[in-house]
Amino acid sequence: MINRRKKEKRMLLTLLISGLLLVHTSLFPQQETEQASSEKVIEYRISTKDLLEIKVFELPELNQTVRVAEDGTIMLAVIGQVPAAGLTARELEQKIAEILDAKYTKGAHVTVIIREHQKIAVLGAVSRPGLYEMAGPTTLLQILSQAGGLTLQAGKEIHILRKQNNGDKERIVINVDDLMRRDIKSNLLLKPDDEIVVPFDQTLTVYVYGEVRNPGAIQFKESRGLTLLQAVAQAGGLTEWANAVQVLVKRKDPQTGQEKNLWFNLKKIIDGKRPDFPLKDGDIIVVK
Repeated sequence: MINRRKKEKRMLLTLLISGLLLVHTSLFPQQETEQASSEKVIEYRISTKDLLEIKVFELPELNQTVRVAEDGTIMLAVIGQVPAAGLTARELEQKIAEILDAKYTKGAHVTVIIREHQKIAVLGAVSRPGLYEMAGPTTLLQILSQAGGLTLQAGKEIHILRKQNNGDKERIVINVDDLMRRDIKSNLLLKPDDEIVVPFDQTLTVYVYGEVRNPGAIQFKESRGLTLLQAVAQAGGLTEWANAVQVLVKRKDPQTGQEKNLWFNLKKIIDGKRPDFPLKDGDIIVVK
């Protein structure tokens, strides 16, 4: 009887251990993979204008501090011109060591220290506009954080001016709301020579005249926008004599300076049968 109980206990213990091993093998590989992927570090790649300190243990006369030229190269004593842009510090160490091995000394120990990184300009509606170093891979949110974040006067867009190979600058427009929602597509990885511009939220003005209760100027923030229906509502609404079927919006063309007359059926907009009309700075609304 006692032997039988011992056997049962051993069987239960064996099953328990087997179950724990199955759980371990099914869960831990995934955890290890996730941990390994999270520990991956993207090394900074040297760019033009970076300041590099080069040290060669066996040849101290080659120790020097150099700045990466516009063509992406560095000029080293004795060795001459060496391509550096696009390489990591470790890759440049290997490259210089290979050149030394081939021409001067075998097994040279080379150290490359990046003393100054490429700078990015952050301008406009941020707390601390200025130049900020790209110390490694840097995202838009990270550089804005270094600049103290957006001010209350910031608009709803952020512009990234990016230099192209032909010398022209591409304008990339980022929506602030998308960026603050941590949208991956909006939080771009920045490049050397990028310029970040945060436009100030402009105050715009339209004018409402005619058969409204409070005619006059109406101001609004560019980021919020203003529609025809909203402008009429802010002007106190229509009077009982107003003709809601024919409401005139006078708009001046900024290119030609000519004035355009745009007619709208406000009644259909109110009834949802026509889309509301977004206004622009300087628009004049006349309700007859």
